[in-house]
Amino acid sequence: MNIGDKVVYPMHGAGEITGIEENEVGGVTNSYYVFRLPIGDMKLMLPVDKVEEAGLRELIDPAQVDAVVEVLQAETDTVQGSWNKRFHTNLERLKTGDILEAAAIARNLSRQNSKKKISSGEKRLLDLSRQILITELVYVCNKTPEEITAWVDELIGVTETDED
Repeated sequence: MNIGDKVVYPMHGAGEITGIEENEVGGVTNSYYVFRLPIGDMKLMLPVDKVEEAGLRELIDPAQVDAVVEVLQAETDTVQGSWNKRFHTNLERLKTGDILEAAAIARNLSRQNSKKKISSGEKRLLDLSRQILITELVYVCNKTPEEITAWVDELIGVTETDED
């Protein structure tokens, strides 16, 4: 990995490697990749020697955007079990780092929230799944976060006011 590379950091989203820094933690000095996410100007640091363990991956190929669109437009998955069980199932799905899983979770929770407000835990998962989805699409589609957010909402079939 090199400075300027755009990669996906599971559970955070896509970002650009903006540098490599040396930091001392607990008396041990390590090298860290510094990532910037396009939403909220968030800065993340990951030890260079933990990249594989963290599940970093390359961005999807632009040809795969059609598959993301299909997931966003698909029927909502049938909700089974308590919100707690759904929460843990969705959390495990997000940990995979798969954009199609993030898209399905964002779709399902967005639609559910537009009908009946979801729990605060599921709201955090909705926000996280959207961040993961939108940050990657920003880079792959070469659009602004605002453009991608509006496009995703249109594909899912919800308006921003539905989610508030």
